[in-house]
Amino acid sequence: MLNIKEYVMENRKKIRFIDLFAGLGGIRLGFEAAFNKIGFETECVMTSEIKPHAVKTLNKNFRHDFFVGDIFKIRDEFIPDFDFLLGGFPCQPFSSGGKRRGFMDTRGTLFFEIERILSEKKPYGFILENVEGLVKHDLENKTDDIGRTLSTILFKLENDLGYHVSWSVFDSLEFGLAQSRKRIFIVGTKSGKVDLKGNEPKFSVLKDILEKGLKTIESDFVTKILAHFEIKDLYGKSIKDKRGGDNNIHSWDIGLKGEVSEKQSFLLDKLFKERRKKQWAEQIGIDWMDGMTLTLQQIKTFFECPESELHEMLEDLTRKGYLKFEHPKKLVKEQTDNGIKTYREYDTSKPKGYNIVTGKLSFEINKILNPDDIAPTLVATDVSRLAVPDGNGLRRLTIREGLRLFGYPEWYEIPTKENEAFDLLGNTVAVPVVEFVASKMADNFAANFDEGVGTLSKHEILN
Repeated sequence: MLNIKEYVMENRKKIRFIDLFAGLGGIRLGFEAAFNKIGFETECVMTSEIKPHAVKTLNKNFRHDFFVGDIFKIRDEFIPDFDFLLGGFPCQPFSSGGKRRGFMDTRGTLFFEIERILSEKKPYGFILENVEGLVKHDLENKTDDIGRTLSTILFKLENDLGYHVSWSVFDSLEFGLAQSRKRIFIVGTKSGKVDLKGNEPKFSVLKDILEKGLKTIESDFVTKILAHFEIKDLYGKSIKDKRGGDNNIHSWDIGLKGEVSEKQSFLLDKLFKERRKKQWAEQIGIDWMDGMTLTLQQIKTFFECPESELHEMLEDLTRKGYLKFEHPKKLVKEQTDNGIKTYREYDTSKPKGYNIVTGKLSFEINKILNPDDIAPTLVATDVSRLAVPDGNGLRRLTIREGLRLFGYPEWYEIPTKENEAFDLLGNTVAVPVVEFVASKMADNFAANFDEGVGTLSKHEILN
């Protein structure tokens, strides 16, 4: 067996890899850090990404000898030889055209492009990353450990392509990041399964990465919050009207649409809980939904108050915009060319009732993070509505803080608009998790490399 690590170091040969669906390049960063740490040089011989602001960011932070767009359009002969394929591929449902053992056909999906490249180029190994939901995506039976999508992927990689495959779900929380983000990593090599165990958990909290003394938000919304609550009392609070609990603030608690009396506040608290109970659906004559309109007479059954006073309170809350007076919604099923489509529409045959107006994305801020705790999983759609305390005010997370929550180095920059930056961050990887996974791959590569595997073959060395 060749000592490939010594050979690479003595001859300054590089471990070559390609980075597909690159995003911010987080998998690349973790991969290179792991291999560099034990003495290997690395070279990215091809990068693929189509999102314009991701491309701009990748060009800002990395050198690219071969940058391509849509991977569907890159023919096999144009792809350089490489040792490892990296890919945080989007999860797409597979069609039902497969025959072998009931597995589904992956053609037309982005995973099929990974199959195609692995089959043609036959690299030593790969690291694939996806959302935790991939594990049980498309379950055949509720008791199954994994769904048909992951089963298909593993079958293709192991049986069709001949790789030794391992997979595991990791939480960034256990890798020193102040964010809980669970992702599945699937790895494979030509020389034995990679043991993905062995991480020694380490933890941090949000204040470890927060900047200080930055400009805070000046708006009517924030002014009203701070008029009703002290900063420390806001730690970890969510702001939404359709849920409750000790960590929830409602719009009426801060008089956002107008001040309410203590009795009106109690009425709203009762109403938003009652409207979710299934008994009302049967009484109204509709299919149950999570939040139904209730009539004055129905509200009277759980809120003791003279009818005229109750009616005036409800009307006042409707005028201010905390409630809406509307017909209940019925469930409609409609046959289409693509199957049965279901949706809700107002049932004008039923009497109107009162309902809570706003959901969690209706407010300028929907959660105030606790500096002594961790951040929730950052999602592109609502990260702009997260706030952090700074001095005596509230502000949004900065791009730098977002990068730190994913373990990106301080030199890394996202040269785009803030909303584009958080769109990219909401879909990126936790770099320390990748580095751990890649370190296991590096150890496997150094220990198991043999002739005819990968691009640094015995033939190349001897010639």
